[in-house]
Amino acid sequence: MALPSSGQGLVSTYEKSNHLETSTYEEGMAFFHALAEKHPEVQLIEEGPTDSGYPLNVVLISRSKNFDIQQLKNEGKAVFLINNAIHAGEPDGVEASQMLARDLLENKKMSRLLDNTVIAIIPFYNIGGVLNRNSGSRVNQNGPKEYGFRGNARNFDLNRDFIKTDTRNARSFSELFQKLDPDLFVDTHVSNGADYQYVATTIATQNDKLGGPLADYMKKEMLPFHYEFMKEAGTEMTPYVNIWGMSTPDMDYSEFIDLPRYSSGYAALFNTIGFISETHMLKTFEQRVEATYNYLLGLITFTNTNGKEIINLRNETKRQIAEQKEFVVSWKLNDKECDSILFKGYEAERPVSEITGQVRLKYDRARPYEKKIAYYNHYDPDVTVSRPDYYVVPKGQWPVIERLKWNNIEMEVVKEAREITVEVYHIVSFKTQEQPFEGHYMHYDVEVEARKELVQLEPGDLLVPVNQWRNRYIVETLEPQASDSFFNWNFFDTILQRKEGFSAYVFEDLALEILEQHPEIKEALEVKKKEDIEFAQNGYAQLMFIYEHSNHNEKAYMRYPIYRYLKQ
Repeated sequence: MALPSSGQGLVSTYEKSNHLETSTYEEGMAFFHALAEKHPEVQLIEEGPTDSGYPLNVVLISRSKNFDIQQLKNEGKAVFLINNAIHAGEPDGVEASQMLARDLLENKKMSRLLDNTVIAIIPFYNIGGVLNRNSGSRVNQNGPKEYGFRGNARNFDLNRDFIKTDTRNARSFSELFQKLDPDLFVDTHVSNGADYQYVATTIATQNDKLGGPLADYMKKEMLPFHYEFMKEAGTEMTPYVNIWGMSTPDMDYSEFIDLPRYSSGYAALFNTIGFISETHMLKTFEQRVEATYNYLLGLITFTNTNGKEIINLRNETKRQIAEQKEFVVSWKLNDKECDSILFKGYEAERPVSEITGQVRLKYDRARPYEKKIAYYNHYDPDVTVSRPDYYVVPKGQWPVIERLKWNNIEMEVVKEAREITVEVYHIVSFKTQEQPFEGHYMHYDVEVEARKELVQLEPGDLLVPVNQWRNRYIVETLEPQASDSFFNWNFFDTILQRKEGFSAYVFEDLALEILEQHPEIKEALEVKKKEDIEFAQNGYAQLMFIYEHSNHNEKAYMRYPIYRYLKQ
């Protein structure tokens, strides 16, 4: 659809430049300030700091001119949150949101979409990246003339930071998200990857992972409406084309699994239906902005009509999550079950590169096609855990406590010292990525052994009850086997290294005494030597075995410091 004319209303940088340029930070904020001055239905709020030194701003649009979110929720209004410029070189949503906000206020037909919905827009999330303008870093992208940079002021990719929260941006976002508790969330992007006919692709938060009645509703009601809306608007879309390298879409592809590190995956932890718009990098900036505008408009249209049902389903899901006993914390692709989709792509060739002399990939736009392809969009549980009644977080684990607070997790403070029996994880094995990833060397494939132990609670320690509607955040961060757990993000790497040890020449005589005083250790040592030839030939390994089974072994080593408390 053609975008509504601005008439005598505010005109954006994008419109002034004949659709060739995107707003600077100053221009974009000036647009929304002017909109707020003109329309009392608009309020700008500074939410919190970002790494850039500038505050995170959010634009609220409320037809009633009431900006108290809790009151609006009590009135049955749905809250729709839009996040822009998380990757500042992908500014399509920045421009679409400016025009959409103006048109919702100044176009009488469109203004009805505010009857039952409150719109919240983050104009620029990655402000540091927006300020770092250039015209070369998006080498695969067709416009605009200048744009921001993917990394933020500290060179973090903010769309990997929603769990680890290394940045002030992510902290402020978490606090804003909890205040708004949005019913729908959209993060706007531009896609890399294959070439195809579509301007728009979409990531809906993975259906199996979202789960419950909310997932059924999204799949059966919301997504069909959205696909049809985009088609009728002239910007037909397809599921995000999740392929890389020499692969092409007609070789089939799988659904993107939006882990909690990503914006829509983070939203799903709180029972918010999350979407990521992904326009195609090789289409013109004008085509991409129009597609993003339609993408947002379609979801707002659906939300305004069906907001009460979405709210009711979210409330039902919240109740279920608060009572749920088992949680899936890791998923694996089901490569046996798939859907079939009609895909509009381009035939691919693989000629020899004139530069490298090796085979390269090249799409031929003169040969478009429509083909049925397999779309693998089902995921099965990989790791499932049963919830405890409480997690015990010692007061010294303040980085964990901070993040729980930022996400409005209810906690009970221990008032008096006491002993309790808890379940303690001991790390049996894990793997670690060889390359750095967003400031971390992530762990994966974690194996644990749970043991019953008596621990001392101290005043100031925290008990986290696992009976909250935010349970998924609690479990998926505190369970070490979860894909995006705090453990996997290196929050507890200090337990993976010994702080003390022994010198063999000193420990040798003491080890002999230990064996004499503890025949059970001696017996275990002999069994180990018989079963493991390499061990039997390694004197130091045998001394270490004795050390590890004695009271000299440090308790903190490989002992996960967040405990599980189950009431008797």
